[in-house]
Amino acid sequence: MPKIADIQETPNPNAVKFILKEPVSHGTSHSFDSAEKAKDDKLAHSLFEVGDVVSVFYMDKMITVEKPDEADWDEILPMLAVPIRAAESIASPNGNGNGNAAKEVGGAIAAAVSDNPVIAQINELLDERIRPYLASDGGWLEILDLEDKTLKIRYQGACGSCPSSLTGTLMAIENMIKDEIDSEIEVVAV
Repeated sequence: MPKIADIQETPNPNAVKFILKEPVSHGTSHSFDSAEKAKDDKLAHSLFEVGDVVSVFYMDKMITVEKPDEADWDEILPMLAVPIRAAESIASPNGNGNGNAAKEVGGAIAAAVSDNPVIAQINELLDERIRPYLASDGGWLEILDLEDKTLKIRYQGACGSCPSSLTGTLMAIENMIKDEIDSEIEVVAV
């Protein structure tokens, strides 16, 4: 059961980041924007059950929870702490953890393991210069696809609905890719 080391505000006023002492996943991001999509994920499902939760994102020792505008953090935070403390750590004695990494397939995973050298270059650039900053703000970014010089990305966690990620950060990513990899690539957030 992970202990909460810290709770941090993010640039998105509707999202907070829980820093944990133990990991709930290992190197794999988990993102849910509805209770329905989280129904098969024990941790995310339990957070949505608290109520007033718009999205859940977790990776390694970080969980980001987003609330609706009208909800009050002072009321929600104590209730969110209960399922977080009850969650299984991947370092659990049975070695199973939450088992979600094996279930993930599809666009983002396919893009991450793609043999496309341009995607590999872009992922390397994002890993070095963008993702650490997004993670420090409770968010993440994954590549979904590169087709006909259009790179499709998805913001996760606090970045998913943050206005600055959809404007300034997106433009910065596109400019960096144009300058360092391919001047014809357009970047779109989906």
